[in-house]
This record gives sequence, structure tokens and C-alpha cells, in this order.
Amino acid sequence: QVQLVESGGGSVQAGGSLILSCAASGYTNENCMGWFRQAPGNKRERVAAIHTVGGNTDYADSVKGRFTISQDNAKNTLYLQMNSLKPEDTAIYYCAADRVSYAYLCGRLRQYKYWGQGTQVTVSS
Repeated sequence: QVQLVESGGGSVQAGGSLILSCAASGYTNENCMGWFRQAPGNKRERVAAIHTVGGNTDYADSVKGRFTISQDNAKNTLYLQMNSLKPEDTAIYYCAADRVSYAYLCGRLRQYKYWGQGTQVTVSS
């Protein structure tokens, strides 16, 4: 059973930065990891994804150029570097893991098998 634990959320002023981490354990053969977010009253949004073998990344248009997804395979940890934060980035952020047959499919994946519990990010104006 894969377990995902997010950390690094918090409160920051607009224009600031945060780094989210997602520690993974119990891996079998998951090769696609993503970050999602959900604000109250909003649909869950896929923010970014990375194919853990090929390194392919994909981003939502709303975060391109501001957020960077990365991984440390030695530590089994996924990261989301968030810069130039805006109040509309306020949400609970979740990491997720699953397996895809081809690397390009990771960017299209929206229904993941494993999820973390989420970490709150609040950006004030």
C-alpha cells in the first residue's frame, strides 16, 4: 500500500514562495506523481505532474512559469516549488501517485490511485 504524506504548507503573502514536499512509502511500480489543489467551492485542479522515470513534466496553465515539480528518487520525495504566489493559489494541496503505461500519459492523468491527506496553502494579498 502506497502512503503519501504532504508537508510544507502554510501562510504567505502574495509574491512569496513555498516548497511543498510529499514523502512516499510502500511503492510498488507507480511511475506518475502529481500535485492537485482544491479550494472551497471549487473543483479539484491538477497543478503539475511528473513521470518519475522519464522526468516528463506537465503543468496547469494557471501555474506555468511559477511552479516547479521535481523529485528526489533517493529520498522517495516529491516537491512543488511555488513562486510568485497569488491569493488565488490558496487551497489544500494534495500529492497523488499512480502508474501509466507510457510517459506521455502522465501529463493527461487526472484519476490517481493513491492520495495524500493534503496540506493547506494560504496566500494573503
